[in-house]
Parts: sequence; C-alpha cells; structure tokens
Amino acid sequence: MKELEDKVAVITGGGSGLGRELALGCARRGMKLVLADVDESGMQETVTEVEKAAPGTGTATMKVDVSRLEDVEALANLAKERFGGAHLLFNNAGVGINAPIWENTVGDWNWVLGVNLYGVAWGIKVFAPIMLEQGEGHIVNTASAAGWMNMAGSGIYNVSKCSVVAMSETLANDIKDVGGNVGVSCLSPAFFPTPIIESERNRPAEHAETAPDSEARRKREEQLRQAVTKGKLSAEEVAEITIKAVEANQFYIFPHQKIKQLILARAEAVQDEKTAFDPTAGR
Repeated sequence: MKELEDKVAVITGGGSGLGRELALGCARRGMKLVLADVDESGMQETVTEVEKAAPGTGTATMKVDVSRLEDVEALANLAKERFGGAHLLFNNAGVGINAPIWENTVGDWNWVLGVNLYGVAWGIKVFAPIMLEQGEGHIVNTASAAGWMNMAGSGIYNVSKCSVVAMSETLANDIKDVGGNVGVSCLSPAFFPTPIIESERNRPAEHAETAPDSEARRKREEQLRQAVTKGKLSAEEVAEITIKAVEANQFYIFPHQKIKQLILARAEAVQDEKTAFDPTAGR
C-alpha cells in the first residue's frame, strides 16, 4: 500500500511497545487508528502520544482479548462503524514466557498460544474478508526471529512464532490464489526493548502461573531480560522499518539483518542432518 493517508490502521497490542510506535508512525502518515489491547490505560497513553505527534488524528480504542474470536469481530465492527473499514491490520499483540519446555503448564500453553497464534489467526479470519471485499488492504503479522530458529527456554513462544510465519506465507499464497488485492507482510525482529518481558502483568486469572520455580527458568528469564534491554534497535526504529516495508509491499521484514545469516546457517545444519541448530552456539 503506497498511499496510507486517510486510510485506517488497526493495531493489536496498541497499548505499549511496538504497537504504540506503529500507531505513532501511522498517525504521522495521516492514517486513522483503531487500537486494541487488554491494557486500557496503556491505550489511552498511546492516544495521548498520538495527539502530540499528529494533532487531530482520528482514534478509537477497544479492550480486546485477541484469543477470543468474538472480541476480534467486535474490533472489526468498531473500525467499520467509526471509520468505514480497515485498510492496514497489524496482528501485533504478543506475550512470552521462558522455561525448559517440560516445565511449561497447560495454562502456559493456552495463554501464549491464545494470544500469539490464535490472535493472528482470528485477525486474519475477520479482517481478510473485509479487505478482499474492499479491493485493497494489507496485513502485517508480527512473528519473530524465533519463527525461524528455536532457542532453548522459549519452547511455547518458538512454536507460536513459527506458526505465525507459516500462517503469513499461507495467507499470501491464498490471496494470490484467489486473485485478491491484499498485501501481506511477515515481521521477524530479533531482540529490541519492549514490555514483552513484563508479559505476566496481563496474564489472565484462568491461565494463572502454576509452574514451580527452577534454576533453569530463572537463568533463561534473566538472559531474555538482558537481551531485550540491550537490543540495538529501538521499537520506534522497528516500527518505521515495518511501515516502510508496507509502503513497498514487502513480504519478509527483517529489521535485524543478521537473522538472515542465521537462517542460512540453520539450512546448513539441515543439510548436515546431525544436530539441532542452536542459534546461540559460539556466543
């Protein structure tokens, strides 16, 4: 989508981090915004920042649990009622936990897959038909470097993000198969500063943390916190790279270009067939 001015951007996870920066970037381009998050106060902070950056921007917010199809359907109805449609969807909401995979509980699996996997699935299910009927649109699915390589300690997150890559490629080919004029992008950043390291603050009671504490878990959580905090790109930079890729109708988006070299190294490990690829080996 080369022309974004006066179009409508729908952003899940719009209350903080990358979602907030995507909102700001879209607002600066003259877009109207529909923000979704479970964090209502965070969304209001985003709206305040948007008004400072681009006064007069049309905004709408809704508390949405993206794991619930009915919530995502209500979000689409809000976009249509307030602004007449939806042209750019960022399936961006995400959460994460860390532990050896055998320590993950049923609640862990249901929570992370509900947000990271089903949240994207329901966004596609609800908004793709709207865009196909409009005859224009673009869907950006936030995957991760974890969608291409599988670090220890991040089993459920890895599963969810590999699934997002698969859904994105499938969506692009499905749209091509029916001759639709809807673009698709798969965003795969590495570590950058984001509140995802504080995901537990929004964990629902029905999926409450019940896993026992362990040394391995504490070690991985601290490693993740350090990696996220020390990320070399900011959320603002990742957002700007992403929106420019949308304007260029680019499918694969790798803000951290080094990830492509690791993907090639993984392909070499596949050819060798002997050991599982470890993206942290040699560090």
